[in-house]
Amino acid sequence: MDDDQRRRRLIPEPVDRFATGEEYPEYRVDLERIRFSPYFARLSAVTQVVSPSGVGQVVHNRLTHSIKVTAVARAIAMQLTTTDPAQAAIVERLGGCDPVVVQAAASAHDLGHPPFGHLGEQVLDRLARERLGLAEGFEGNAQSFRILSALDVCETVKEGLNLTAASRAAVLKYPWGRTVHRPDLDPADPTRMPRGSTASRWETAPPKFSAYTLDLDDMLDARGAFTAIAPWQQTVECSVMDVADDIAYSLHDLDDFYRAGVLQQAAVAVEFRTFLRDQRALAALDADELWNRAPGHSLELLRRRIVSRDPWIASDEHFRASVQRVATELVEGLLAVPFDGSSRTERAIESFVSSWIGRLQRSVLVVEEPNVRSGHVSLLPEAWHDVTVLKFVHTRFVIDRPDFATYQRGQSRVLDVLVSELDRWLDDPRDGPRAPQKLLDFVELATDGYFRLRADNPDWLPDDPETGRPQADPSAFGRLGRARGILDYVASLTDEQATALAARLRGDREAWAFGS
Repeated sequence: MDDDQRRRRLIPEPVDRFATGEEYPEYRVDLERIRFSPYFARLSAVTQVVSPSGVGQVVHNRLTHSIKVTAVARAIAMQLTTTDPAQAAIVERLGGCDPVVVQAAASAHDLGHPPFGHLGEQVLDRLARERLGLAEGFEGNAQSFRILSALDVCETVKEGLNLTAASRAAVLKYPWGRTVHRPDLDPADPTRMPRGSTASRWETAPPKFSAYTLDLDDMLDARGAFTAIAPWQQTVECSVMDVADDIAYSLHDLDDFYRAGVLQQAAVAVEFRTFLRDQRALAALDADELWNRAPGHSLELLRRRIVSRDPWIASDEHFRASVQRVATELVEGLLAVPFDGSSRTERAIESFVSSWIGRLQRSVLVVEEPNVRSGHVSLLPEAWHDVTVLKFVHTRFVIDRPDFATYQRGQSRVLDVLVSELDRWLDDPRDGPRAPQKLLDFVELATDGYFRLRADNPDWLPDDPETGRPQADPSAFGRLGRARGILDYVASLTDEQATALAARLRGDREAWAFGS
């Protein structure tokens, strides 16, 4: 692997090689640009799963989550490159795994998440396609890459942070676009498509991707430094970040909901006990006989889903063992004693999270030729099933709760108002120029980007969202630029900023402030 290619920036910059005392100070510059970014600071006021105001307790936000993902990712990176010479040799052949690059990617991986967590991502994607006519919609990972490539600023270049190829590539969890540069695989068979690239009837989120059309050239440039990586595969550093994200997400949300008293032991216990007792009978049921509100049925639906989507690793034996392990340590162990803020329960949750993170961190391996639905760095089968079952607990018993759904309906309405009213404002020839300057800047940046894209690629034309046919009308670029600029602006808000701005745009609040 050519280290010069890994360290290459789109716009060359001189680097003081003695400033940090590190072998590759370029990566330290990347990390510091991300951590000093206002987009990174903003994450402290962006929902992870549920807003603090929704549960009355201090819970993880996107910033605390990102910090913990960074810690887990660095530990895995150090483990991969120092504990096993044969493993380290594979890593080197695949392009390397620098712990600082891994930290940079972990710090940046959630920059693009809009207000209200994953709900906000889904709502903005729908509004982008149905309301704004933007065929490729909105995606949090693509938004993160757009921030690094174009929206954020630093002292050396006009647009973006001008990161090294290694750091840019390490953020690309789904290294393709939504409408172009998709892997040449069969989308009708989810077992042959990269993880995240297809949605199923069990999932409400749209297919994942890591770059909008405006930013594809930047993505391809970064990926060009890693010739040993297949087009649909993550780099090793990205794969480490992705595994760390899964580990942290599976445990820290359980931490939050246990502290908040939202995760009720009785309901979780019934689900797990019933599945373990009646597994054979549940497995014999027809699909139309399974109902996710009946005890044991949700775990059976989960088992069937992973078998159908991930037969390369899914195992009934491992699944049952993981259900038993989570039932013993979480359901009958931690949750059996309600959190009361005492030192005893604080120690219990810290001990539970620490022991599981330690075990999962040690349960990774490097694969030179992984399954298309996996990565070069992945969890061992036992740990993979553990993470799947842990994620199931907070999805089934928190996110799917009717009262939580009611709460999210209100958040959806906030985003609907923002997109609709900002679009209407910009469409007003008399009052449009008085829109927030940041919004106007984003619209101008996106519009210029579409015209540059057309100039650099004469055969490219945007698709009409209604007909699917290319649009040759020059005014289409202006409409696309306005749509993308609105999304860039809304996604840059915190939860509270989004709520307050929507209220002002509706006329519900009399209070106002400069610079809003």
